[in-house]
Amino acid sequence: MKLITEASAEKLRGGFYTPEPIAEFILRWGINGSSDFDILEPSCGDGVFLEQLAKNNLNYNSVTAIELDEAEAAKAEKIDLKNKQVINTDFHTYCNNTHARFNLVIGNPPYIRYQFFDRLQQIEASDIFIKAGLTYSKLTNAWVSFVVGSSLLLKEDGGKIGFVLPAEILQVSYAQQLRKFIAQFYNKINIVSFKKLVFPDIQQEVILLLCEKNNTGDHKIEHLELHDASELKNLDISRLKSPYKKIDFKSNKWTFYFLEQEEIDFLENISKDRNIFPLGKFAKVEVGITTGSNEYFTVPLETVEAYSLHDYAKPMVGRSVQVNSVIFTQNDWEKNKNSSARAHLLTFPDRNNLKEKNGAVQYIEYGESLGIHKGYKTGIRDDWFVVPSLKISDALFIRRNNLYPKLIINQARAYSTDTMHRVFLKSSTNLEAFTASYYNSLSLAFTEVCGRSHGGGVLELMPNEAERVLLPYHKGNEALLPEIDKLIRSKTDIEEVLKMTNQVILKESFGLTQKEIKLAHTIWKKLSERRLNRSK
Repeated sequence: MKLITEASAEKLRGGFYTPEPIAEFILRWGINGSSDFDILEPSCGDGVFLEQLAKNNLNYNSVTAIELDEAEAAKAEKIDLKNKQVINTDFHTYCNNTHARFNLVIGNPPYIRYQFFDRLQQIEASDIFIKAGLTYSKLTNAWVSFVVGSSLLLKEDGGKIGFVLPAEILQVSYAQQLRKFIAQFYNKINIVSFKKLVFPDIQQEVILLLCEKNNTGDHKIEHLELHDASELKNLDISRLKSPYKKIDFKSNKWTFYFLEQEEIDFLENISKDRNIFPLGKFAKVEVGITTGSNEYFTVPLETVEAYSLHDYAKPMVGRSVQVNSVIFTQNDWEKNKNSSARAHLLTFPDRNNLKEKNGAVQYIEYGESLGIHKGYKTGIRDDWFVVPSLKISDALFIRRNNLYPKLIINQARAYSTDTMHRVFLKSSTNLEAFTASYYNSLSLAFTEVCGRSHGGGVLELMPNEAERVLLPYHKGNEALLPEIDKLIRSKTDIEEVLKMTNQVILKESFGLTQKEIKLAHTIWKKLSERRLNRSK
């Protein structure tokens, strides 16, 4: 995967080229015995796909390779292939101006954020989206426009694309319209993923996206997971001939397709069959307080005392390790405060109401000496040290999670930074019942489906994603809360907690059968274990 992580237009190529087994497999799948294909590689680098064409003596009609970097294009030009054309230009420009059409488009497109495009690239990429009937966003990555543009260059009677892409295509919001486009444009979609990272040096999970257009009315999708890229060599491509899972055009994410059809159908139908509603029906989830610099505005007791900031220091919780239960109590906060944790949020008034010659003035001057006032968020405030949106929530939902996400009652009335989401209950919702109702296998399964996984096995949910989690809310569930809190506080395995809660929350309150409860639990385990394996 080719990354740009710093504010530079230079591509970071280094060791992130496509491994040979992946390039060989994509070509073998794409050509699949044909001999007259016109092939396009929209970002060829130094030519690993071209080398595999030559090395494996694969038959084709013509091959066109596009590469923006002049030195890389020169390397690709030296590869000995018949009917080969290497074009040193930007793919977006090529896509918008060529009349050529192809049977197969393959490659590993660059992973470049919109802001690293030059102005011409941004215009050309936007034109590709317009041609496809899509909306171009400043959140878009280059690989998105490469997939869309490549699709538009396929021949009218059909064609294939085979790309190495970041796994975030399955789940990130900026790729949602791309997923919908692919689902409607192609008739067969295969996703190949790997248990072991293909590019471990950058902790970037990748998948192979293999799509075929044949102009039939069918739209099917399938997922296959291998241990690592070496297993591709012995993979029979006939296994990818007939994907069988039906595509849900309404689905926001494709993590669904890591599941079996029975599991997918269960998740799709459970809300209708059992009248179980999303969490957002019972509460509003918002991001935590955006300080602009958590290191500066969240402080331990030592800093409060050193600068005499007691009048401005409010209780806060900012890290998941500071919460070891489902009820964050005043006593919990006191323990954090006395343990050197950053347990205080500094809530300064505006400059007109700030007392002169006290510790706050000194601490603000200290912040300015560090350049805190020039930050992205702090720099746009009237008074940079006045943190906005100081609301205390009823509950907290941890944004980034490991084993499972936690929903926590904010009994201590603590502020929370943007490492946690703030949960505000609707007037008819009972807080204890709401919180207890979350701890069951069905809700945990939906957190995996609704969230997105990152390198290291982290599961992240944004507020709108948390609100989509199905919550089997029942007033009677509040009786479970003390026991749930006791078990989690004592670090009991979550599996033991779920054995108790599933029976009451899912079976007794909502009538799920033992088979359905087991299915929900299996879905959660399958998705969470798959995610957590990425951290090993």
